[in-house]
Amino acid sequence: MANQDKIFAAPIEKMGDFTFDENVAEVFPDMIQRSVPGYSNIISAIGMLAKRFAAPDSHIYDLGCSLGAATLSMRRHIPHDSCKIIAVDNSQAMVERCRLHVNAYRGAADVEVREADIRDVEITNASMVVLNFTLQFLSPDDRQALLTRIYQGLKPGGILILSEKYRFEDDTANELLIDLHHDFKRANGYSELEISQKRSALENVMRPDSITTHQARLNAIGFSSVAMWFQCFNFGSMFAIK
Repeated sequence: MANQDKIFAAPIEKMGDFTFDENVAEVFPDMIQRSVPGYSNIISAIGMLAKRFAAPDSHIYDLGCSLGAATLSMRRHIPHDSCKIIAVDNSQAMVERCRLHVNAYRGAADVEVREADIRDVEITNASMVVLNFTLQFLSPDDRQALLTRIYQGLKPGGILILSEKYRFEDDTANELLIDLHHDFKRANGYSELEISQKRSALENVMRPDSITTHQARLNAIGFSSVAMWFQCFNFGSMFAIK
């Protein structure tokens, strides 16, 4: 059973920015399930998409892999043993646990887990790239450049999966979806203090874009097909095919 997320359960006198440190890594499975609506559906579908898009003798990238949920979902579904999954995260605590998880489960595809900044990773010979709730933690100035490099490193017909929290341009809709997300967290046992403190901790490090911003950026880069395939409240996932 996953360790329960109690990171923001007690009052924090001086609130710092949210970081993916040892404390977060310890409770991450519980945190993500109780905080991100539809997370399990997204992970399952990433595996289904890998079965369809992973090409023999190609690379699959999981950029911002955390504990490796998307990596393992893809590994279980990829039928080719000539594929290589490259899972990357800049958190040492996450990478160490991801390696343990990868080593515990067998699959057709080979997996390499790297501790690195995803902005420094060369994307080559890729049939599939996953950014699962990762882009939102990069500086807005770095997003276009990363997505462009992903596009350039994708094989023709390759797919990018981009899961994010969204900001909505209509203020009424945006506030309603934020409130519904908070209701989701309350229903999963988070207190008002936990919700408030985590929101403050994330304020400076997670800056979501709107759906139209994502779509316009991907279209401008050159992807031939861009679509939203999943949404629950202000969270969702898109695909972009080269």
